[in-house]
Amino acid sequence: MTAEVDPDGHATSPRGFLAGATYAGVKTYGEGKLDVGVLASGLPCTVAATYTKNVLHSASVDINRARLAAGPARAVVVNAGVANSSTGQRGIEDGLRMTALTGQKLGIAPEEVLVCSTGVIGHYLPMDKLERGIAAVEMSPSGGEPFSRAIMTTDTRAKRGSVRFGPYTLGGCCKGSGMIHPDMATMLAFLTTDAPVDQPFLQQALSEAVDRSFNLVSVDGDTSPSDTVLLFANGAAGGETISEGSPLADGFRGALGALCVYLAKEIARDGEGATKLVEFRVTGGATTAEARALVRLLSTSYLLKSAIHGADPNWGRIAAVIGRSGLTVHEPGVTIGICGVRVFERERPTEFDPARLSEAMKGDTIVIEADLGAGGGEATGWGCDLSAEYVSINADYHT
Repeated sequence: MTAEVDPDGHATSPRGFLAGATYAGVKTYGEGKLDVGVLASGLPCTVAATYTKNVLHSASVDINRARLAAGPARAVVVNAGVANSSTGQRGIEDGLRMTALTGQKLGIAPEEVLVCSTGVIGHYLPMDKLERGIAAVEMSPSGGEPFSRAIMTTDTRAKRGSVRFGPYTLGGCCKGSGMIHPDMATMLAFLTTDAPVDQPFLQQALSEAVDRSFNLVSVDGDTSPSDTVLLFANGAAGGETISEGSPLADGFRGALGALCVYLAKEIARDGEGATKLVEFRVTGGATTAEARALVRLLSTSYLLKSAIHGADPNWGRIAAVIGRSGLTVHEPGVTIGICGVRVFERERPTEFDPARLSEAMKGDTIVIEADLGAGGGEATGWGCDLSAEYVSINADYHT
């Protein structure tokens, strides 16, 4: 049974976490919107993390990797508007300065503070604004909601939620709307739990959950330099430490997986210019890896994304992606479905009503199914349609 996610939950839903946010003027658009946030635990934490595979990554990725290799952390400071990427040694120094300011504010060592930045690449952080902004953040147990808004860039709404498992709560939020593609995307995600969790198991569970969620979501095929997922476990709810083989291990895995999938779908649903969430269900792969590869190819086909936007049941665009994929395909076993309607099987089109299917495709959630007929590999991922607004957003993003 899949754990149910509460969409009103947030990163301070678990016990022992505080957060806050302010507008410091780092984002030059949307005056009055929040752009600096702090999330912290009142107790020491075990922490797990995953990062972008973009080799030109941001200063924050270097800082966080080094910090977590040296010891645990219990807080993170985040700014939106400037990614602090491709900024050399100054970027590292500015990021470290943000952690020092935050540590001073919270009364903890700077080494216990992580940092994330998202926004325009190749610009230096406005440290005068950030210094004032960090000082102005007011921390509270209800601060998870404003924190979830402070991390946004082109997002149109906050993406947050929480889930219960046993006596514990998992909460979190993420941002992401454009430059979204594995591994991972222009996304930041901050997850928290009041469960006591062994660090090796925490990392294993997070890596598995991210691989099945954030690493299977795509908006436009681009991967940013800032992508980070952080998971803090403070044990504030007490109990025995959860590790591999513990009675609650599977419950923790299930809850974490449910929360990450929910947040990943929210990213795809809020893709830049998107009007539809698209779920890609691939079966019949020679391996799971091949099924996942087809999910990624389908989710980044501009021809298919355009057809979905126009509610055009042009299943030939799906067949074309399968044919050019280079994956193992058993042609007689290939099937294609759109919104529950089988449109192709046994090497030929089926008889279906195009007008009726087009009407079904006008909904806000579209399901594409494809079977490669080659084995038992399966994967599900998420994307969105392609609209003229996507072009407009990205033509004007920097200027």
